Amino acid sequence: MDGVLRLLAEWGPAYGQALLFTWKLTVLSFAAGMVLGIVVTVARLLPLRPLRFVLTAYVEVFRNIPSVALLIFIVFALPDLNVLIDYEPSVILTLTLVCSAFTADYVRTGINTVARGQVEAARSLGMRPLVVIFSIVLPQALRSVVQPMTSLLIALMLSTSLASQVPVPGRELTALVAKIATDSAAGIPAFAVAAALYLASGLVIAWAGATLDRKLRILR
Repeated sequence: MDGVLRLLAEWGPAYGQALLFTWKLTVLSFAAGMVLGIVVTVARLLPLRPLRFVLTAYVEVFRNIPSVALLIFIVFALPDLNVLIDYEPSVILTLTLVCSAFTADYVRTGINTVARGQVEAARSLGMRPLVVIFSIVLPQALRSVVQPMTSLLIALMLSTSLASQVPVPGRELTALVAKIATDSAAGIPAFAVAAALYLASGLVIAWAGATLDRKLRILR
């Protein structure tokens, strides 16, 4: 306990900055990934078989490729193709692509819960397909996937540790632990503090997700 207190006295501000940077990576990648995932889901509903095939392949690839391998490809392989992306945007892009694939899968599952009769009734009133999707189908689908999206957000927050694998200008929690372990002999206390911050962040997200789910849940 004394070791943890001494650690916080010396590295407390650094932990605060690392936590904020972790949240920044989480929020940016989740927001971008959710928007991209919804776009992919809607595009997969269009009656264009080649497009649906390509987007299905997109979802399967980014759902199943290791995030570290994807980050390595973006950071080290893309420059060979004359595509240069800074380290922090590379991490955000990696997390966004993974998040979008899972989002597309979850939202598609949510769409399957929408009663077909509602869609047929809307179309019988002369509503265009995209209007039906955005005004009737998607709102209900999103309300039904709050819990899996909450779990995805927690997983994404933990995956921000990817940033420790590249020289990002800022340090997230895992990178800070690595620095403390290198600069001092406080490796275990440093990890314990970081683990507690990860845990606290996950619990806050889970509580917020459960609260939102109770408010938006569709009773059938």
